[in-house]
Amino acid sequence: MESIWRMETDIEKRAALKGNIKAEVAVIGAGMAGILTAYFLKQQGKNVVVLEKNCIGGGQTGNTTAKITSQHGSVYSTLVKYYGEKNARLYARANEAAIDEFRKLIEKENIDCCFEMVDSYLYSQKDDTVLKKEYHSAKKLGLPVSYMEDTELPFDVKGALCFKNQAQFQPLEFVKHISRNLTIYENTEVLHVNGHKIRTNNGNVYADTIVFAAHYPFPRVPGLYFLRQHQERSYVIAIKGVPEFRGMYYPVDKGLSLRWYKDMLLVGGGNHRTGESTLGKGYEGLKKQIDTIYEDYTEVTRWSAQDALSHDELPFIGCFSVLRPYWYVATGFKKWGMTGSMIAARLNTALICGKGNEYVKLFTPQRLHPIASCKKLFTDLGISITGLSKGYFHIPIREKNKPLTGQAKIVRRGFRRYGMYTDNDGELHTISVKCPHMGCELAWNPETRTWDCPCHGSRFTCDGELIDDPSLKGCMKR
Repeated sequence: MESIWRMETDIEKRAALKGNIKAEVAVIGAGMAGILTAYFLKQQGKNVVVLEKNCIGGGQTGNTTAKITSQHGSVYSTLVKYYGEKNARLYARANEAAIDEFRKLIEKENIDCCFEMVDSYLYSQKDDTVLKKEYHSAKKLGLPVSYMEDTELPFDVKGALCFKNQAQFQPLEFVKHISRNLTIYENTEVLHVNGHKIRTNNGNVYADTIVFAAHYPFPRVPGLYFLRQHQERSYVIAIKGVPEFRGMYYPVDKGLSLRWYKDMLLVGGGNHRTGESTLGKGYEGLKKQIDTIYEDYTEVTRWSAQDALSHDELPFIGCFSVLRPYWYVATGFKKWGMTGSMIAARLNTALICGKGNEYVKLFTPQRLHPIASCKKLFTDLGISITGLSKGYFHIPIREKNKPLTGQAKIVRRGFRRYGMYTDNDGELHTISVKCPHMGCELAWNPETRTWDCPCHGSRFTCDGELIDDPSLKGCMKR
């Protein structure tokens, strides 16, 4: 099913690239980060083109819950611990500034996108220890935070932190407006980037500067981003017929992410690493939690999203690699793609235009923080080794019978392994279960009926068509 944003927003279609062109700056990806970057660069007089393999806002921007907030879970106590108060304060200031940037831009362009300033709450239903630690850190950094024990939520909490003057909006209506005067080529898939040359399925683009803003940077070298972050999935169900409340809510434990939109409550949760088992998670787990709170409601729609999480808690924004000083990147926003996109757009625009920016060192992709990142790095390496070795050391039972209706399985035919899925009409779909990105074995996600890579997060339909990067091509259909 589609997100509520996609259901109610119709963005004008753009033509695909035809032949070869030149540009000062080429932005890869027409999501929030890419569109904002192109918008600000054009304001600075740059000749900018945006390349999008599908359609404007067709990726994660259309699947967000669209909270514009500096409240990012229990991030500030972590940042103070690993980076010190000075850098943690910079992070807080960058995200507070991003909220204000959205407000100013929406007012300047007179954009009707349901933008409103609301308070954002971090809460816990189990233990307030983490909350109190986060409160002291956030308060020390100058954030507009207060501690409380009672909220408007329809269930009891142990405590909550209130961050004042945050915001929420309709992201695709916003993107629809600011993309109107940009040069964007839809249905233009980037196949390879070599130096200043971008090869697509419809021609080549030669650019002085290239910005990778397509959620996850697909070049493996230089940069090695596949070793520095992983991807996670989360789920949202929009419901009607429940009492309205004003704030945005996010849990520090396994609770629900909540925000109101028009006459609907958007309920998020079920987080898990891409490619992990969704048993008891996903939509099923999310609906069970909703049922414990509300006896009577109407489900409007449901959708899922994917987020890239860096190992050291900070997004990668700036120069892609010292070996490619004319490449720039924006990735690793965790669950906070709205403020992350604005920070990235402003920072990369400043760098490309040769201007200073106080956040350069904080978000630089060339940083090295081994203490902050080592735990997640070793976890990811272990998962990648397991995923890569399955094709060599783990042999599933040879299966002649196809999976039952609605089910999937991995089977062996000779020395090759295949993913098989039988849809509700009884049709069998068979693909190579080897991820084209780096060869990890895919896992079936019954919630979204997709084959997902646990190593780096690429996703594919039951017929092997590519959904999410970093892979640049689909799986072979059998």
